[in-house]
Amino acid sequence: MFLARRIPAIVSRNVFSAGVLPAAQKHTLPALDYDYKALEPIVSAEIMEIHHTKHHQTYITNLNAAEEQLKDAVSKNDTSKIIALQGTLKFNGGGHINHTIFWKNLSPNKSKPSSALQSELEKTYGSFENFKKEFTTATVAVQGSGWGWLGFNKKNNQIQIATCFNQDPLEATTGLIPLLGIDVWEHAYYLQYKNVRLNYVDAIFDVVNWDDVSARLAAAKGK
Repeated sequence: MFLARRIPAIVSRNVFSAGVLPAAQKHTLPALDYDYKALEPIVSAEIMEIHHTKHHQTYITNLNAAEEQLKDAVSKNDTSKIIALQGTLKFNGGGHINHTIFWKNLSPNKSKPSSALQSELEKTYGSFENFKKEFTTATVAVQGSGWGWLGFNKKNNQIQIATCFNQDPLEATTGLIPLLGIDVWEHAYYLQYKNVRLNYVDAIFDVVNWDDVSARLAAAKGK
């Protein structure tokens, strides 16, 4: 009885705390702040539309289904089923969290890091260019599918580069608060950049929404 009650609480902290709604509510595909073609030529309209309406929507559909199964399993005290759902919740919940951040991290409008973010980048990496180099190197090196991240470490009040495999959500996986995420699953770039991930990661810096990244840093410091 105790285990059946405790596991849902763990699921809620790990999956839902980073921005996903409680199991009682259905998740929906967030609207973009720009047209699919707005990020061209960096990211094509075809990639954006497929990525948003197909891939992200699939994570949402599967997450909603998994949460319904979890709700049923909890009501039946089916501990085995609850445990079996953990992977599905993490993968699809992470996919929803990660992509929701990703769309906001991008913009067709030129921007620059805030003075606070610029100061953090210089303090940790020496310069923006050094940060970009280290971030790009780490992100391109992800084996298989995953994400490159700039996060905020509340324990030492510093920004930090990290990578996650598949759709593992940054905060639930590492404790870092996500500021900037770059999707390096092949569906994010292959139609345009083929197998040259480096060119994609290097180019996408031209459409990073630094206003959003800066706002996330301010919010993270305020938590």
